[in-house]
Amino acid sequence: MRNRFKAASMAASLLAVTASPAPAQLFITQPDFKAAPIDGSDPLVGIPIPGATPAEYRSALIWNLRAGLNVAALQCQFSPYLRAVSNYNGFLAHHNVELATAYTTLNGYFKRVHGAKGQKLFDDYSTSTYNGFSTLHAQYGFCQTATSIAKSALATPKGELAALAQRRVRELRNSLVPVYDRGSGYNPYQIRLAPIPSFGPECWDKNGMLKAICAVPG
Repeated sequence: MRNRFKAASMAASLLAVTASPAPAQLFITQPDFKAAPIDGSDPLVGIPIPGATPAEYRSALIWNLRAGLNVAALQCQFSPYLRAVSNYNGFLAHHNVELATAYTTLNGYFKRVHGAKGQKLFDDYSTSTYNGFSTLHAQYGFCQTATSIAKSALATPKGELAALAQRRVRELRNSLVPVYDRGSGYNPYQIRLAPIPSFGPECWDKNGMLKAICAVPG
């Protein structure tokens, strides 16, 4: 199983790695996705793993973060400024040890709890976890949030990925709910129209001239 993980990581590593992605902003007003710390046992993290140890819950938290950023690398390529692919590739390379440990620990949970069925159930768990981050109507919010998290991950020291996941997975999950940009309330391109008088017959004399009573300020 470790070899399978390494093969997937090596395939992703064929993409160019960039450690300093450019800033990206898809909204005029940043949506509030209620970022707050989350524990690996929280149902919001993903598919429940009852009876897990603290280390296994921590690994599930990391694995859900990885899945979300992986989906973002696939779904957020519509904007080159997000640099979703290169950010994700850099994330894999920078945190490869912690990701490999999370994979092994989580795989071990399924084998410990489910015995011979463990490997298949872990594969099913992984597939469902990835599918759980796929979105269409919430794509902008999800992509912007995933970009922010990926950039933070690149700046996070090795060995501290679990702490980052604890801080940001709630926010990543919340970003799967569609939001709409409220805008700034000011449009510099809006054209002001001149006031128009009434076209009723009471405002015009027999010569077609506007009566003073119906005149409007210029």
